[in-house]
Order: sequence, then structure tokens, then C-alpha cells
Amino acid sequence: MSSTEDPTTDPAAVSSADVAHPTDETATIERFRQRGRLHQRMHANPVLSLLTKVGVTVVGVVVILAGVTMLVTPGPGLVAIAVGLAILSTEYHWAERWLAAARRKLVEAKEQAEQMDPAVRRRRIMLVGGVLVLVAAAGAWYVWTYDWPRLAVDGWKWIQGIAGWVPDLPGM
Repeated sequence: MSSTEDPTTDPAAVSSADVAHPTDETATIERFRQRGRLHQRMHANPVLSLLTKVGVTVVGVVVILAGVTMLVTPGPGLVAIAVGLAILSTEYHWAERWLAAARRKLVEAKEQAEQMDPAVRRRRIMLVGGVLVLVAAAGAWYVWTYDWPRLAVDGWKWIQGIAGWVPDLPGM
């Protein structure tokens, strides 16, 4: 029997049950290898590793909070949440799992938006636009009525009264 007929060397003869599945430790090691040399260099020094982890955490959380804010205000909230989770997934394994769930939600939202009646979509866009115009008009009226420079200076003095470490405004 030649080596091509030997079932142990023929790739087509090897069943999926015979293939060893990677352990969690092997998958983790492979995931770190895929992240690249920059990631490894950032974690070579303990202090730099801590700074990297803190920096990634702060940036990721800020992007996620912006996404949560955009869920109730105009903006791509789900996309920002997915980007924040992608940032966090460079350091945390739990963020990778959440990112997979966020990607599924993005696909569901896309499908729902594609199925939405165009008339309903236009009404929603007009409603959001109208609310934005009203908010801008209310802000302009407030500034016009109560005088912006005086409002800003009075607000700054109020903040100084609460927190004494706040510096004086220039020229005051």
C-alpha cells in the first residue's frame, strides 16, 4: 500500500472527529498572535501594559457611552457601540463576545430599516429634523434674551463659588 492510499496520510480520509479541536488556552494564544507585534510591544513592559490597558479602556468606554447617547439622539448609536466594543476587545475577551452580539444586532437593525415603509421613514426624519430646529431655536432665543456674555460670566462665577480651585476668567 502506497502513502497515497494510507488513510492516515490522505487528507480526504481524515474525518472531522479525528481533527484535534483547539483548547481555550490554544485559542487564546492564537488570538494574541493575530493581534500583531504592536500589541505585543505595548504589553512587553508592565508599566506600558497598564497604561495601554487603561487607555484602551477609557477610549472604548467613551465611544460606547457616545453610542448609548446616540440611541436616544440622532446618530449611529449601534455602530458607535460596536466600534467601542471593538476597541475594548483588543484587551478584554468579554468584549469580543459582546461584539459578536452587537454585530448580530446591527444586522437585525439593517434588515428592519430596509423593510421599513418609505413614508414612515420620511415622517421620522422630518420629526427628528423638526425637533432639532426647535432645540436650536430655543437655544438661540435663550442666548438672545439673556445675553450670552453675561450668561457665560455669571455661570463661570457660579462654578467658582462651588469649586474654589476654578481659575478666574482672563481680564476679570
